[in-house]
Amino acid sequence: MRIAIDVDGGDHGAAVTLPAVASFLSTRPEAHVVLVGLESSLALADKYLPASVASRVSRVVATEVVGMDESPALSLKNKKQSTLRLALDAVKKGEADACVSAGNTGALMATARFVLKTLPGIDRPAIASVMPSPSGNGMHADGGSIMLDLGANVDCTAEHLRQFAVMGAALCSVLTGNARPTVGLLNIGEEDIKGNETVKAAAELIRATDLNFIGNVEGTDVYTGRVDVIVCDGFVGNVALKSSEGIARLMTQMLREEFTRTMLSKLSAVAANGVLQRFKARLDPSTHNGATLLGLRGIVVKSHGGAEAAGFAIAIERAYNEATHNLIAGLTERLTAQHAQSAKATNSTDN
Repeated sequence: MRIAIDVDGGDHGAAVTLPAVASFLSTRPEAHVVLVGLESSLALADKYLPASVASRVSRVVATEVVGMDESPALSLKNKKQSTLRLALDAVKKGEADACVSAGNTGALMATARFVLKTLPGIDRPAIASVMPSPSGNGMHADGGSIMLDLGANVDCTAEHLRQFAVMGAALCSVLTGNARPTVGLLNIGEEDIKGNETVKAAAELIRATDLNFIGNVEGTDVYTGRVDVIVCDGFVGNVALKSSEGIARLMTQMLREEFTRTMLSKLSAVAANGVLQRFKARLDPSTHNGATLLGLRGIVVKSHGGAEAAGFAIAIERAYNEATHNLIAGLTERLTAQHAQSAKATNSTDN
């Protein structure tokens, strides 16, 4: 299993990506990593990677890096030798099974869509990730729901939202083995009359599709694990995601202030240190780092640009897990089945 790594992407570049690669390879002795970076960055690999993993590391030299604030269109046009582009090229050529980057989200999405193309029946890729919950059921040990789109598509039609529902359900099925994951449409209320016209129309389309659709869900359901898949447009999804990160930081800061307010509270903090550390770890967004660019003809995982090494290693593990489960083949199979089912239903209605 070969994972291409955009070494210089993100806020920290090689100082984060290379230690993360070392951590990942230490836990996955069968994995191989393709490092794609500037020559100066690749020269640091020997500093971070132990000699024991050298045989499982290959290197591709790039001459450019896409800046975090660069125009996606211009980077796609002008930076064909960037670390981001060459990492995606490795997936297209079959030299890697997946790509991981912490780089410019817009540039990554635009370039991935150009290089890899979309799967049959998919108009737009979407950003999907797991929203954790304390239920213990879902996509990983902490539970949680797959949510999409988290920022790739600000303006969506009802049909786009239907496609997101199909892709999210397929992703959940491939990774968990659940043939009929539950799907909910994020709205301002559970009642069918709630929401704008696009969301109402999307609900009708999803309901007519062969999915286990439970109807509308509210923002309070995002972190309960009530449904396996939560569907929304990229504007709503990204606001929800960034607001959640802000709330996590706020709670951490408020707890810190309260536990340092008086001498008694400081003593209480010492006694509760173990609990506080575990609480902080569960709130830390980096422990759930890595979002899938879903709908492409290849596996691409986007890490948070500011992630530290531990968080970036989790993103690599996410890409590895999806590649191990043959995500693209599984998605294609389920999308084909959904298309056939929809065509059959249409023919029956026409007759």
